[in-house]
Amino acid sequence: MAMNTGELARELEDLIAALDRRVPRVEQAGEVTIAREAAALRARAVNRLAELAAIDVAPAVRRGGDRR
Repeated sequence: MAMNTGELARELEDLIAALDRRVPRVEQAGEVTIAREAAALRARAVNRLAELAAIDVAPAVRRGGDRR
């Protein structure tokens, strides 16, 4: 099922919030790897969210005004 830009942005925001809530448990085996991968995933989600924001405003910029 295809998502529109707004739906994808909300999903990415939810993912970022969930990753921000996660508390590393350094006493558990493999936690360093999990924390590193979570940080990388968060960075990718933030970058994709920024790309979506740029795509969303691009038509307004081409028209010379905002889309509201």
